[in-house]
Amino acid sequence: MSYVRRFDHVGITVADLDVVTAFFVALGLEVEGRTFVEGEFLETVCGIPDSRTEIVMLKSPDDGARLELARFVRPEAVPGSPAAMANELGLRNVSFEVNDLQGAVDWAASEGYELVGGIGEYEGAWRMAYVRGPEGIIVSLTERIG
Repeated sequence: MSYVRRFDHVGITVADLDVVTAFFVALGLEVEGRTFVEGEFLETVCGIPDSRTEIVMLKSPDDGARLELARFVRPEAVPGSPAAMANELGLRNVSFEVNDLQGAVDWAASEGYELVGGIGEYEGAWRMAYVRGPEGIIVSLTERIG
């Protein structure tokens, strides 16, 4: 028996919700909603008493999976490792298929976000690059080719 019905979203905790939201909106995601969450539900789920978060839910243009960005109002956020490399354990990237990989990489560079490595090609079918976005979030950008 499979317990999974569908893939819903990936959640990322950030310090500057506005900056990270603006990055993903400029990349092409759409804001689905923005709200504060606190109380028994949040405390039970995340296990942090007296917690309060502000959440922005983003969706892809194809209305597929969503990206949840959360900023803890209380307690304060605990710093992560913004320079983490792909072999460090944990969530390492969030990936999007794009129409123009070079254009997306050039845009990111113009905003001050650099490639982690370079642009690679896989078996003449895909081109891919990792961009280190705001707060060190690695964004995998892929383009179908051939």
